[in-house]
Amino acid sequence: MTTSSSNQRRQPIQVLAAAEASPTLAGLAQLARESRERLEAVELLIPSSLRRIVKAGPIDGTEWCLLVESNAAAAKLRQVLPALVAHLCGRGWQVTSIRLKVQTPGI
Repeated sequence: MTTSSSNQRRQPIQVLAAAEASPTLAGLAQLARESRERLEAVELLIPSSLRRIVKAGPIDGTEWCLLVESNAAAAKLRQVLPALVAHLCGRGWQVTSIRLKVQTPGI
C-alpha cells in the first residue's frame, strides 16, 4: 500500500538551503564564509607569487588555518603571518594565530 506522499516526486533541495535549515550545517557554512572573507581581507599582504596557491582553511576559535600547496610556499608565507594576524585583528576578527597546512594538489 502506497501513500500519496510516496508517489509524489520529491523536490531537490539546494545545498545552501539544506545547510541553512540545519543549525550544525548553518554554523559550518558561516565559518566557511568567514574564512573566505578573511582570506580576501589579507590577500594583498600575501606575496603575489603565492596568492593562487593559498586557500582559506578552517577556523578553530581564535586560530585560523591557511592551506598551501608546498613546503616552500609555507616557508615563505610564515614570514608574513604576523602582519596577517595584525591586519585581521585591526579589521575586528579575533585571530591569535594562523596555522599553515601543506596540501598536495589532487590528494
